[in-house]
Amino acid sequence: MTKEEHINYWLESAEHDLETSNTLFESGKFDWALFIGHLVLEKLLKALFVKNNDNKIPPKIHNLVRLSELSFIELDENKQVLLDKINDFNIEVRYPEYKNEFFKTCTKEFAEENIKHIKELYIWLKFQII
Repeated sequence: MTKEEHINYWLESAEHDLETSNTLFESGKFDWALFIGHLVLEKLLKALFVKNNDNKIPPKIHNLVRLSELSFIELDENKQVLLDKINDFNIEVRYPEYKNEFFKTCTKEFAEENIKHIKELYIWLKFQII
């Protein structure tokens, strides 16, 4: 694949996952909606990695702050804090010892607020790619 094809792969996958996150939220699966929201941002950051580096293969990591650093994205403090917070959605749904506690925290209001932030970051990151 060309560099552009790799970037488009990550963009299309992120868009698909954003739709999935919305569907999960609408069905009341708030914890999983946030988990998929993390994946959305991870995939956009991997598209940015490909765009901003000679290597077409992004690192196999999930830390959004680290991916932004490796992609040469300048984050203001607010965006860095948000990405760090969203990192937790990946860990807390994935591992059983955190999953039950996270499920209790994941009210509709909690998820709604955080999905709003994910969508704002989605737009901002996508703008960085185009």
